[in-house]
Amino acid sequence: MPRFGKKSRSRLKGLDSDIVNVLNQSIKHFDFSIIEGLRTLETQKSYVAKGASKTLRSKHLEGKAVDIAPYPIDYDDIERFVYLGGFILGVASQLGVKLRWGLDWDRDTFTKDTGFRDIGHFELVE
Repeated sequence: MPRFGKKSRSRLKGLDSDIVNVLNQSIKHFDFSIIEGLRTLETQKSYVAKGASKTLRSKHLEGKAVDIAPYPIDYDDIERFVYLGGFILGVASQLGVKLRWGLDWDRDTFTKDTGFRDIGHFELVE
């Protein structure tokens, strides 16, 4: 059974318990890494400046967003990211947690939304 490595476990710190619960249930069935969870405003500003993010009001600042990637990480393997995304959303749904995926911002299950695509990003919907 897959499990989080030391780096991924450390990146769970500061995340909302609902997200942590979804991730902990998901890792039992699908191997993936936590890329980033809680982040500082300074980090967020640098991401906006280089175009890696579109807002200074990111849910990462509140611990209500996480970036993940299937393990082993291959950013060119979009199919594995899509499979992981669907898996995460399914687990979240089973647990009663509302998540938004960076590939489907409007949550209509159509993954070709226009605009900014952040395929490894998940955030709580409040």
